[in-house]
Amino acid sequence: MIQQSTLSFLKGLKKNNDKSWFDENRSAYEAARKDVEQFVQSIINAHAKKDPGIAELEAKKCMFRINRDVRFSKDKSPYKTNFGASINEGGKKALAGGYYIHIEPGNSFAGGGIYMPMPPELKKVRQEIDYNADEFEKIVKSKSFVSTFGGLSDSEGMKLSRVPQGFDKDSPAADYLVYKSYVAMMPLADKELTDPAISKKILKSFETLQPLLTFIKRSLE
Repeated sequence: MIQQSTLSFLKGLKKNNDKSWFDENRSAYEAARKDVEQFVQSIINAHAKKDPGIAELEAKKCMFRINRDVRFSKDKSPYKTNFGASINEGGKKALAGGYYIHIEPGNSFAGGGIYMPMPPELKKVRQEIDYNADEFEKIVKSKSFVSTFGGLSDSEGMKLSRVPQGFDKDSPAADYLVYKSYVAMMPLADKELTDPAISKKILKSFETLQPLLTFIKRSLE
């Protein structure tokens, strides 16, 4: 589980997103990061029994830096107000799909998939879906997938308004070909994060997500 002190640090950072406050609270940051790292490692170690491809991953290499890249952003806040970890057998910057854990007070979630892939990879995934529409639909409409994630994420920016060029608009897979990302996310309340049962809940969600990742991996090979 996640320590309450980790959530408290992130709440404080959101209210005081500047270097001077961060420097004064660096020890709290280090403790919070270590807490999340240990939690993520425990999830990796446990889920590797189901997905051996992630067995060698180190949590610290899966986690993203807390510093924001502000070069092209109007928001010049120097720090992210969350901890994120991409659990991907190819590394956190790999083009393939993977699992994801996001710790942010009031906006935490677990899930994964393939997020905003480059055009060549996206085309391969769409092609596999087009060839195997029934198989794909069976995955994302399974009882466990829907009850865990509610379905594929179709939040703003996740879908095109029409079937992309090169694919038949009347394809049985048309509803899925418009996606630009194939991800699923399960919200996590703050009180859940600090409950020992959170590990079991995330592991169950990863197990439910695994068939989608297997499908995506196959499409990219």
